Amino acid sequence: MARVNPYNAGLDKNTANYTPLTPLSLLARTAYVYPRRSAVIHGDIEFTWSEVYARCRRLASALAQRGVGLGDTVAAMLPNVPAMYEAHFGVPMTGAVLNTLNTRLDAEAIAFMLQHAEAKVLITDREFSGTIEQALAQLKTKPLVIDVDDPAHEGGKLLGEGSYEAFIAQGDPEFAWSLPDDEWNAISLNYTSGTTGNPKGVVYHHRGAYLNAISNIVSWGMPQHPVYLWTLPMFHCNGWCFPWTLAAAAGTNVCLRKVDARLIFNLIRRHGVTHYCGAPIVHSMLLNAPAEWRQGIGHTVSCLVAGAAPPVAVIEGMEKMGFTITHVYGLTETYGPAAVCAKHEEWNALPIEERAELNGRQGVWYHMQQGMTVLDPVTMNPVPWDGETIGEVMFRGNLTMKGYLKNRSATEEAFAGDWFHSGDLGVMQADGYVKIKDRAKDIIISGGENISSLEVEDVLYRHPAVMAAAVVAQPDPKWGEVPCAFVELKEGAQASEEELIEHCRTRLARFKAPKRVVFGPLPKTSTGKIQKFILREQVKSAAAIDT
Repeated sequence: MARVNPYNAGLDKNTANYTPLTPLSLLARTAYVYPRRSAVIHGDIEFTWSEVYARCRRLASALAQRGVGLGDTVAAMLPNVPAMYEAHFGVPMTGAVLNTLNTRLDAEAIAFMLQHAEAKVLITDREFSGTIEQALAQLKTKPLVIDVDDPAHEGGKLLGEGSYEAFIAQGDPEFAWSLPDDEWNAISLNYTSGTTGNPKGVVYHHRGAYLNAISNIVSWGMPQHPVYLWTLPMFHCNGWCFPWTLAAAAGTNVCLRKVDARLIFNLIRRHGVTHYCGAPIVHSMLLNAPAEWRQGIGHTVSCLVAGAAPPVAVIEGMEKMGFTITHVYGLTETYGPAAVCAKHEEWNALPIEERAELNGRQGVWYHMQQGMTVLDPVTMNPVPWDGETIGEVMFRGNLTMKGYLKNRSATEEAFAGDWFHSGDLGVMQADGYVKIKDRAKDIIISGGENISSLEVEDVLYRHPAVMAAAVVAQPDPKWGEVPCAFVELKEGAQASEEELIEHCRTRLARFKAPKRVVFGPLPKTSTGKIQKFILREQVKSAAAIDT
């Protein structure tokens, strides 16, 4: 006989004691409490929170007038400009889903996404008109196109029926949007990189977006009214949910169309920027910029760095520069960061190199996530906390996607065993913190021994001439595979292949050292991640020629 819980009897959900979670409510509150505080800055343009709220409602109203509603898709091909920020609220206010497109993708990929998501509207910036024009030509059913004509960018052409400003001017600034009927409703769609086959559409819900917006504040320790610089593209995992975070914290969004080290330092100085996020390459760019660019910045700047494993040299260097760096970890499928290397006060007494090693781990789950661990992907048993036994890093909880759009088989595979499988290989260290060893596809097996490409890269980054490094497997007739390093040197710096190989041999077991070093610019994604799949193809092509 089922047990009856007396605390449920006659105590039902109603509108007085329950509302669905949605980040849209965060904007409404901040506009009410801090209507005159600065919300968005873009060059000489500045909007207050009451103005941003009105503009978002205008956007929602204008979209609704065009028939956009529950379950429709509105795509955005935009840099970090006010329109992109407003889309994160205005689109879901109609019940529709926001699909932010990667601005560095080619026309074929963009066309696939617009078609797969059945985009009803596309908001696009003139800068990307060449790609968008080609993408639209591939579609049988074309979306309504709205152009963002940003005065900060010259060139490109207008493709739509009108400008974004003219479009939202048609809308009602008092548009009566409503909370979603169900917090499980989709709020946004983000496509994976699609390095093999078509990209998968990752679906976020209102509940997860709300909770990660709050988790960013709690897990990072953000104060009220931060000044946040948009070095991270808002199209990437919805800017790690920070558009919604800044609304919750009543902060100021400082827009940045393109990552440029000198401009970043200028904006930090001019606006008193307190926080920004980025991949290791962004921090490395700032770290290696001329010292005079950093002059006049006397306040502390807090930075989030994300990646499979940011080089210890980057963490160490940023700390010496006076920037406080925190390492987070996640994937598109986990709303961006869903784990943080939570710091301990006693670490402050350690030498900076040891402290950087500790801070470079992937750490523990975010406050609003339910769990993160390392499991044997076959048995689904936890690995021992020995720092040696490798398993797969897995997540579960509210900060995990609904699933992949129109792809049930991939969704079921990702959630096998009631955990989300990240595809990252890691270990559990003695203190319960996760440390990633490599992506499953990036482990190098040489003579039966596993070599972590990340471990070799970390050593390469410690050479003073190295700006960026990536290590992949190179076929070898004797060992099966050996490490091959691709290295991008700092401007004006020099280093030979022999020098870098010897640098690694003195710090690693000799079999882990690269057998070959290739110099030149490294292929990167729009968020600064090095595209190893391109390097692997180069190595395979070279091996085929050699044989």
